[in-house]
Amino acid sequence: MKKILFVLGGLVLLIGSGFQLYTSNTDEAKSCEGENSVIYLDADSFKEKVFNYETNKEWKYEGEVPAILDFYANWCGPCKMLSPVLDKIQKEYNGKVQIYKINTDEQKELAATFGIRSLPTIVFVPLNGEPQAAMGYRSKNDLETMITEILQVQK
Repeated sequence: MKKILFVLGGLVLLIGSGFQLYTSNTDEAKSCEGENSVIYLDADSFKEKVFNYETNKEWKYEGEVPAILDFYANWCGPCKMLSPVLDKIQKEYNGKVQIYKINTDEQKELAATFGIRSLPTIVFVPLNGEPQAAMGYRSKNDLETMITEILQVQK
């Protein structure tokens, strides 16, 4: 698998198959109740819904709408602050964007495969083109700007 190395302020991020860095200002997959909800992924569901890194050498997004991947941990303060913001975005964008959450403590294979070293790491996955990652907490306004610019989605 092709690997790409990014350096951001002393942070080294190793990502598989073509991720880019955006620098603007349980083991089972589960989803929250109801339609249009954030979906929690494990390694198998990630390969099915996002990217099968075991069989594809080049990036190929498997989804039908642009996605946001939230690599988080339950002990992470900024991750806890980001979670309700992402829940609001999932509802407000009403099926135009899908938010997936990956618990890096439970899904160590995914965290290692994508070189997640900073939490939260938010990856924006457009339908076409390369994903772009942002590290750390982002405000709702910042996320909406990134959704418009990277995912090319409007509310």
